[in-house]
Amino acid sequence: MRNPTTTTLGYALFATRWLQAPLYFGLVAAQGVYVYKFFKELWTLILMCVSGHATETYVMLAVLKLVDVVMIANLLIMVIVGGYETFVSRIGLQGHRDQPEWLSHVNSNVLKVKLATAIVGISSVHLLQMFVDVHHTSRHALLWGTVIHMAFIASAAILAYMSGPMVAQSDRGHADRAQAGHARARHAPAGHTRTVGQEESDLEDPHRARPEPEAPAAAPAVPRQPAPDADAEARIRAAGFPARKLLEDFDQQHPRDFDREAVARLGKAEFVAARRNVVLVGPPGTGKTHLAVALGVRACQAGHRVLFATAAEWAARLTEAQAAGRLDAELTALDDHPLLIVDEIGYTPFDAATAGLFFRLVAHRYERASLIVTSDRPLGRWDEVFGTSAPAMTDRLAHHADLVRLDGDSYRTRRATAEWAD
Repeated sequence: MRNPTTTTLGYALFATRWLQAPLYFGLVAAQGVYVYKFFKELWTLILMCVSGHATETYVMLAVLKLVDVVMIANLLIMVIVGGYETFVSRIGLQGHRDQPEWLSHVNSNVLKVKLATAIVGISSVHLLQMFVDVHHTSRHALLWGTVIHMAFIASAAILAYMSGPMVAQSDRGHADRAQAGHARARHAPAGHTRTVGQEESDLEDPHRARPEPEAPAAAPAVPRQPAPDADAEARIRAAGFPARKLLEDFDQQHPRDFDREAVARLGKAEFVAARRNVVLVGPPGTGKTHLAVALGVRACQAGHRVLFATAAEWAARLTEAQAAGRLDAELTALDDHPLLIVDEIGYTPFDAATAGLFFRLVAHRYERASLIVTSDRPLGRWDEVFGTSAPAMTDRLAHHADLVRLDGDSYRTRRATAEWAD
């Protein structure tokens, strides 16, 4: 049990991070100074060119000064936005069309490497200025300018080399915590354990032979899987998927009926940035978990953090958080994951208290972040699982959602029947 005094002291110390906020606003003022300096230098250059007093060397040096100012301003933006996001408070830019790519996976290590490379770029411009104006630069200044520039390059290379093991260790820690959470869920009370629905997580055994399906005549092309990326692989490992499933491996011939165009569209992972939900409905063994995991993998490759768990595991996690008096903090912490996947809704009915926790989860993420849910029954029958909480829950879940229904026999039953026949 936590010590209240220690917890209060910890929260108080954590709150001191806001003391850094004025520092970043000070850097915003410095950004304004560089804007003024840029236009002052630009105006001087224009006047010199119009008056005919600008030599080629002068123009080159003046342009390099402008480039230098812009690069330093870029460095300031990186420190202001990335530093504030990393050390003070999250900036809610998810889904914004202008969100910087690097901000989606920024951390202290990434920030240090980016700053180091930016400093190398600024140093390169300074050194180029010295060589352009070599007739007015002493050999001593050239020598030391070159030495300092090489020192910056070496420092950036060392930082980049050291950040790799640090990021890998951090990713392993996230993955270990996710696995520990799944283990706790598996040992939850009988009311929250997995039952028949456990089979859905093992939709297909990748080591078994699979008959070659014939492509449907008018089936839309599944978007190509993005090229391998180290950050994406780290997000996939931390997501807690039961197995790695790909859209390209989904047997589109097996379900008798499903919206192939919708699945192809969802494969672009744009629904995550749009904060939309995905509801996959169908009998056991029709491929719901496969599609949910495959869409989660695509989201990871698109730069989003994802977290996967079955409905029973989510129930255990939320129940544990409520028992510890930190349910609100847990829901807020889950905001770090733009996509949550809730698998196997419907196989185990929940009591009123647990149904209320699921409603809190859906309501908290409503129009704020995305959910993928799989269920063996349509939303109109969720009262069989969640009781009186179902109407309000499904109303929020389906408001901004793509519903995909898969119809057919169980893939596993079909394979087993075929093996017995052989």
